[in-house]
Amino acid sequence: MTNDFQIDAASVGEAMAGALSPEAFANLGDGHIAYVKPIRSEQAAEMFPQARLAPGLQLYTLNAADGTPIMLTDSREAAIASAQQNELVTLSLH
Repeated sequence: MTNDFQIDAASVGEAMAGALSPEAFANLGDGHIAYVKPIRSEQAAEMFPQARLAPGLQLYTLNAADGTPIMLTDSREAAIASAQQNELVTLSLH
């Protein structure tokens, strides 16, 4: 007997996104999940106007599940360590 049932990950993601309201989707993982995102210093200056940054630097932000920036650092490891200290589960952003 063969199993011809297949799941397309993209279709599942679309179905899940359609099942949640924009507000519910934005609050998914709120307070428990964060993600680390690599950014350039030019982008960081917009997110963190108080920071004085030289152009062309590779930096990392730790963001809440809803995208709110939590911290800015020069290493991915420091962002992950900060998340762990604050009992946040980190996910990779690809």
